[in-house]
Amino acid sequence: MRTIRLTAAQACVRYLAAQENEAGERILAGVWAIFGHGNVAGLGEALHGVRDRLPTYRGHNEQSMAHAAIAYAKARARRRFMAVTSSIGPGATNMVTAAALAHVNRLPVLFLPGDVYASRRPDPVLQQIEDFGDATVSANDCFRPVSRYFDRITRPEQLLAALPRAMAVLTDPAECGPVTLAFCQDVQAESYDYPESFFAPRVWRPRRPRPDADELAAAVAALQGARRPLIVAGGGVLYAQASATLDAFARAHGVPVAETQAGKSSLPHDHPQNLGAIGVTGTSAANALAREADVVLAVGTRLQDFTTGSRALFRDPTVRIVALNVAAFDAGKHGALPLVADAREGLAALSEALGGWRVAIDTGPLLAEWNAAREAALAPPQGNALPSDAQVIGAVQRASDAETIVVCAAGGLPGELHKLWQASLPQGYHLEYGYSTMGYEIAGGLGVKMALPDREVVVMVGDGSYMMMNSELATAVMLGVKLTVVLLDNRGFGCIDRLQRATGGAGFNNLLDDALHETPAAIDFAAHMASMGVAAEKVGSIAELEAALSRAKAARGPVGIVIDTDPRAATAAGGAWWDVAVPETSEREAVRAARAAYDEARAAQRL
Repeated sequence: MRTIRLTAAQACVRYLAAQENEAGERILAGVWAIFGHGNVAGLGEALHGVRDRLPTYRGHNEQSMAHAAIAYAKARARRRFMAVTSSIGPGATNMVTAAALAHVNRLPVLFLPGDVYASRRPDPVLQQIEDFGDATVSANDCFRPVSRYFDRITRPEQLLAALPRAMAVLTDPAECGPVTLAFCQDVQAESYDYPESFFAPRVWRPRRPRPDADELAAAVAALQGARRPLIVAGGGVLYAQASATLDAFARAHGVPVAETQAGKSSLPHDHPQNLGAIGVTGTSAANALAREADVVLAVGTRLQDFTTGSRALFRDPTVRIVALNVAAFDAGKHGALPLVADAREGLAALSEALGGWRVAIDTGPLLAEWNAAREAALAPPQGNALPSDAQVIGAVQRASDAETIVVCAAGGLPGELHKLWQASLPQGYHLEYGYSTMGYEIAGGLGVKMALPDREVVVMVGDGSYMMMNSELATAVMLGVKLTVVLLDNRGFGCIDRLQRATGGAGFNNLLDDALHETPAAIDFAAHMASMGVAAEKVGSIAELEAALSRAKAARGPVGIVIDTDPRAATAAGGAWWDVAVPETSEREAVRAARAAYDEARAAQRL
């Protein structure tokens, strides 16, 4: 057997650089790195040696560079992904939030945090966490509950088993999610005689499991007995690249389609069967049919609370859910009839088995009513009133084309975008709303643009999220990556302020003016962006915003546009109940009234 002597770190990156996807691309698109004592000598030296074929990108924050890596994988429908490496200690634990985000959203990312010395010779090394009762614990154990696969590399030859296992998880449609290989820093530098065959190119093809015959028969019987069926399209439709198959199914069988946050853009917004968003942030059209549905075909969705209106949206007492999902874990939720299969293969098999079965559901009046409400919400404000989030969305939509990708994550904007944004092409709507991570937006936009460089990327972010994480704007400038960032400044956490008031609470500690302070906050966001090299400006109206968006199209680098917005305004049309527990006991009359309404709404939950 021919061997080659390499350090463990050199072997790791050489192996990763040799892995390919079915399109013949290197499946690992690059490595994000912030070096410290725990990875600079080992992984740093190794990455430098392969920089011509496996690029390394320098981030400004470990969490945000991991967000960029995850966004890249999402934009590429999990067909390519990235790795992220940090030192031990705070550099590693900074990435735990990003790992949780990837875990919730079933997205591949490889974490390579440095770890303590396997030899224990210098214990306790700088930044080492010491567990008084368990010497095997390090800070990297925080990754365990938010990794789909975890290993600690304590011997160089361990990579011969750990790396193929990691790749199997990262490319498996059901198991897909974050992988953590905690890499002891002394082991990174140790040499071993690795088989040359270990570094031969390998192609990883996504598995497309077909449905079980009995499960398929049960699903077909349920649909054939339906009078008011509804399809709920989740992110699995996009991950499986099944948009065309969903289109054909909906047209052939006449079944209306509603989209989750992750599933939005599965169908074009003007598709005759597309009712738009569903659930807490759904359209009135989609939610009206959801309340009456007798069979729900849930395709590639986790059926989380925002989708199901906290289990109160589907009101028919006899409603059955058919859960078509590649993951058995998700297919078994809500007492569903499971149909464990790839979304594309499952829809094709269902359609073939259903033959000429078709329903006739007139969605025209519902869509006309919703579209009128949508247009009213997007219309520019009259006079000098501050615009709402919806009115800003209207301006961005009018300035966008079919190829534009909108990126967002947390706060009030995702709800408004889910209802109001019209996506024309798959991946045109990129929302991280599984973990709803404030601070994802700008880093996520960077990752999306790196993944799909030929499409315009518009990041919509509130001032609260911007303040939490914005430093990858400087990375975008450094890399020459074009983003348009629209920052909506409502002076605080406007979304949670509205929720606080809706549950009977007083405005408290959410808006900046309602927080304890001696000096009123006066943050110049345009100047802050400009300090990082962004072409930034503040606009004073929707008309000025539209003009700035038009100018931004000609820019070669990142553009920032700031606009003040009304923290209290939200689109009243559409939506559904969300289970946010209200105190049973309070001195506030408003809280007691909110609790009574809450108890009444809970009666509709299907448990």
